Amino acid sequence: MRVTKFTDYALRVLIYLACKPNGELTTISQLAEAYSISVHHVRVVVHKLGQAGYINSTQGKGGGVELALRPDEILIGEVIRSTEKDFFIVECFNPQGKCTIVKACRLKHILGDALNAFIDTLDQYTLADITDNRHEIVQQIRVA
Repeated sequence: MRVTKFTDYALRVLIYLACKPNGELTTISQLAEAYSISVHHVRVVVHKLGQAGYINSTQGKGGGVELALRPDEILIGEVIRSTEKDFFIVECFNPQGKCTIVKACRLKHILGDALNAFIDTLDQYTLADITDNRHEIVQQIRVA
């Protein structure tokens, strides 16, 4: 299973925000600079994370974004489910797929089991789990 760049960026934004002191806002520009991602991409990711309830944003001068939940309340599997459009890892997962052996093929069920195991594993971890080495992360991305 491979996640999209969008999901990768979403996880990076959450990691950055989890490394900030509570109540301290971060700008879109700070996030973009920290990860060398375009401001446009970060803005789209932040919007999606806000819609999903993971971050709060404050508009205007002195505004920015912050986590809406504690890091231990954010399951990595849930984040991935909220940011991935689909999990069509092979054509037969797509209802509009054109595979001619889909009715007889057993691969779909095996891959489905593997996908479920992947997501189940990610649901065992929170944002707090992946940022418990905050001091190392801060050194790598120079959290502003």
